[in-house]
This record gives sequence, structure tokens and C-alpha cells, in this order.
Amino acid sequence: MFFYHLLWTFIGGPLLFGCRFFGNLRLAERTAIAIPTTRINPGGIWVHALSVGEVKSAIPLVQRIKEDYPGKPLIFSSTTKQGLDLARKEVGRIVDTVITMPLDFWWSYRRVVRLVQPEAFLLVETDVWPGILSDLKSIGARALVINGRVSDHSYKLYKRVPKVAQWLFKNFKLCLMQTEEDRRRLLSIGLPPQKVIAVGNVKFDRPSPPMGDEEREQWRKILGLKEDDIILVAGSTHGQESFSILEVFFELQSRYPYLVLVLAPRKIEQGPELQEAVKSQGKTCHLRSKGGGVGRRPDVVILDSIGELERVYGVGHISFVGGSLVPFGGHNLLEPANFGIPVLYGPHTQNFAWMSDTLELSGGGIRVRDSADLKRSIQRLLEDEELRTGMGRAALAFVKQNQGALDRAMSHIRACIKRGAGC
Repeated sequence: MFFYHLLWTFIGGPLLFGCRFFGNLRLAERTAIAIPTTRINPGGIWVHALSVGEVKSAIPLVQRIKEDYPGKPLIFSSTTKQGLDLARKEVGRIVDTVITMPLDFWWSYRRVVRLVQPEAFLLVETDVWPGILSDLKSIGARALVINGRVSDHSYKLYKRVPKVAQWLFKNFKLCLMQTEEDRRRLLSIGLPPQKVIAVGNVKFDRPSPPMGDEEREQWRKILGLKEDDIILVAGSTHGQESFSILEVFFELQSRYPYLVLVLAPRKIEQGPELQEAVKSQGKTCHLRSKGGGVGRRPDVVILDSIGELERVYGVGHISFVGGSLVPFGGHNLLEPANFGIPVLYGPHTQNFAWMSDTLELSGGGIRVRDSADLKRSIQRLLEDEELRTGMGRAALAFVKQNQGALDRAMSHIRACIKRGAGC
């Protein structure tokens, strides 16, 4: 750990300078210069989720832990501002406190670890930092990976330096992985078999409540949409991908005037730029951040808001999940599938490889090659209501058939929290 700490010390100088002299509050939180003043009782359970996607995965886990261990302190952390905002909204009333995950400087994480003093540390999916894991081990806390996955990119790196990969994971008592392929990848770099278990994906155990007619009508009013509109919801689109979706929509709407696009860019700051692109084509466009459905019915609604996309999928008839026409790796396909609508996505879904492959095989999803293929697939669904309905049913069945991972994960977590048992 000496050289690792030395490297972080060299990095830390400029960061601390920026924090102290430029008043960077986020940096102050991440370096633990600013830490919660609320007293946290020791011996609790600390759940960490990197950003928005991981926070969503963690919600059912946090709820179950609170049910099973009502007397234990429960601490939640995230790294990004968006993740922290969502955590405070979704689990803020369940947990004792929500904190920012510190950077892996020894002086930063040590302050936070000594503040929290957990009995168990549960890392959701990814965000492995050896410094804080080593410090948690030194105070007797047991660390587990929950809903773990190994992306193609990470696996390539691990294979090049397997000893480093083993070092990264050595302080975890248990790694509960999403798929057998994720398990196989960790075993191939040298982790012991008893330490790595495939339990499934807990995302399947967090289905959104079904959307009733009243809520659907409320969302239509909020977005300014009509009863007979066919709604295409394109979520979590990245950069140029957002403009590609707009081009596909413009071509389709000239033939299908009842088609409306709800576009949710991954970076909500892109909203005004996208609005200008829509207006330049003579189309009407509303920004959700400006109140949404005011005035005449829009051709496009830009969903530049945090935490609403998941429910908005429920008013859609067709969905596209972004980060997949561009080489990002895709996003969570379960959000639209849970509402029983067809799910379209591009070729770049390596972050959700098993999910995208299996959803396609189930008949609930379509993997498109490019924008032209996306246009053809949407057109086919617009013209064939029976196909659209059948794909929606298959997507919902796919979600239901893969539930149960949370129960399996909790059985291992309970065993590990009983000191010395099962870990």
C-alpha cells in the first residue's frame, strides 16, 4: 500500500489547493475536509453506490436491510452529485445519513471510516478503492460486493495485470455477482471460488409500481401530450446520440404525425441545445425544466430533469435506451421493460451484455445496428400494433422471470453480518 498512498499523495496536492483556495465544496466533501457533523453510532451497515444507476440498484437492498436490521445504523454513500441527490430523495428517510464517498487519500478515507465505524460495507456493482477497503478491514468491518459486474473493458485490464486485480479484490469477504459470466471472469484472474458467487441481478427486484390510468393521464398533462399520441421515449442518450435520435424522429414524424418524442439526455445541461435543434426544424419543443406542457402540444419534450425518466417510460409506447448507439456500454433496460413496452437499443451494450442478449431472445427487445436500423424498427412497431403489444408483454415477462436475486443476496449478507459465519 505504500506506493499506492505515495501516488495519491502526489495527486492530492493540487486537489487540496483547489479545495482550500477556490472554495470547491464538492472537493471539500470528497477529500473529507467537510464531513457530516451528525453523530453516527458504530457497528452499522454502510452501503455505497457510485452514481444514479447504482443508487437505483441499491434501493431495494437498503429497504430490505432496514426491515431485517431495524436497530442497526444504516449509512449510504455515493460519489456523484446526481447519485447523492437521488439517494437523498429515495432513501434519505430510511437511512441514518447520506454521505459523499471520499477520494482514496489515506487522510480522507480514514476520517470517514473512523466516523462511520461500520460492521459491514456493501459495495453495489462497482467502484473499488483499495485504500478505504484496507482501512475498513483494519477495524474489523466485512466488505462485500453486491450485484457485482465485470465489464468488457475492466476484464481486459484485469487480464493484463491479474496480480493487481487480485490486490483490488483481496479485502472483499464475498463477491455476489450478477451472472455466471461475471463470476467466471473473476475466477479467471485468480479469485478463490468460495469467494465469488453468482446470485442474479437485484435490479430485477426493484420493479416500479404499475402505472394506473390516473397517473398516466397526470403525466400526459405534465408533458403536454394528447390521448391519441404515440409516444417514443428515448432515455439516457449521450452527446451526438441525442441528435441522431432527433434526426430519426424528424423523418418518422413526417409520415406519422401522431408520433411524439420524449428525449431524456444523460447530461441534462444538453437540454437547451437540443431544444434549439428541434426548433430549427420548425417543430415545437418543451423543456421539462421550464414547466413542460404549456401551450400547444409539443412534437418533442426534452426531459431535462433528475429522477423522472423511470416513470415517464410508463407513458411510452416504444422505448429506446441510450448509451448504446455510441460506444458507452448502454444503460438499464429494465426500466422500460418493467412497463411492458418494446425496448430498442444499439450495438454497444457491453455494460449490460447478459441483459441485452436475454431480452432480445425473450422477444421483448430489439438490438439495432445504427440509426437507419433504428428508424426501420420503430416504423415496423408503429405500423404493427399487435407486434408492439406482444413485445411489451414479452419484456414484462422477462422482468418477472428473473426476480429473486435480492433474496439470494440477503441470505449471504445475513451470514456475513453474523461475525465469522459464512464469510
